[in-house]
Amino acid sequence: MKRVAIQGGLGAYHGIAAENFFVGDEVEIVPCTTFKDIFTGIKKDPNLIGIMAIENTIAGSLLGNYDLLKESKLPIAGEFKQRVSHCLAVLPGQTIHDVKEVNSHPIALMQCVDFLETIPGIKVVEHEDTALAARDIATKQLKGVAAICSVRAAEIYGLEILARGIETNKHNFTRFLIFGNKWIVDEIQKDEVINKSSIVFTVPHNEGSLSQVLSVLSFYHINMTKIQSLPIIGREWEYQFYVDVKFDNYERYQQSLVAIRPLISDLKILGDYPEGRQSEN
Repeated sequence: MKRVAIQGGLGAYHGIAAENFFVGDEVEIVPCTTFKDIFTGIKKDPNLIGIMAIENTIAGSLLGNYDLLKESKLPIAGEFKQRVSHCLAVLPGQTIHDVKEVNSHPIALMQCVDFLETIPGIKVVEHEDTALAARDIATKQLKGVAAICSVRAAEIYGLEILARGIETNKHNFTRFLIFGNKWIVDEIQKDEVINKSSIVFTVPHNEGSLSQVLSVLSFYHINMTKIQSLPIIGREWEYQFYVDVKFDNYERYQQSLVAIRPLISDLKILGDYPEGRQSEN
């Protein structure tokens, strides 16, 4: 049994991604109110596994989640790229003409803006979570209110689906990171090929300092797949860089880290892990 902590309620995309990542295993979803609560839950139950969205192909990076992961010191075990397809769900018996208000997470609302523009006079209300928006409609019997959520959430809470696949961009994927205590990570990665890593570092506030680091990585044939800068609180105009790299030789990757150390400071390896699969639907 894999117990996985997620942000959001049952039927949230975090839970769907967890089940797809651990396909073939029995999974118990542990809902949490915030992303920070996931880490608090792991402190209370060291065998708990965490999963957290880190970036979306449309909305971009979830910047605060990078710092949460770094400060937790919990290593990344893997990643999963989940296809996100939204539906419009209401209480049974309601029609599109009854809908006066739509509730969902702000990112989901943004992803469905073209569809929402087809409903004249609709009131758009931000909610903390897509699945919890569906739950609120069901538990409070909110007539005239629709949720943008997953099909799974609509089914769990007994809502009727008025429209499916309402996201503007059909290539809508969210990348999730799976993490936990070291022994959990070792178990998850057993017999897996490690070919990806997430690291964070700072560079001197000098001209060309970052390009020197990237040149060294290139020399060692390390493929940088993502770079994200975040300001360092209390140090004006200085930044820390979160970098994802891929490699086909783990020893050469280790050598590249040794080579860049003189050029950087505060290097932290958030995790070495296998490149993640992508969901079919």
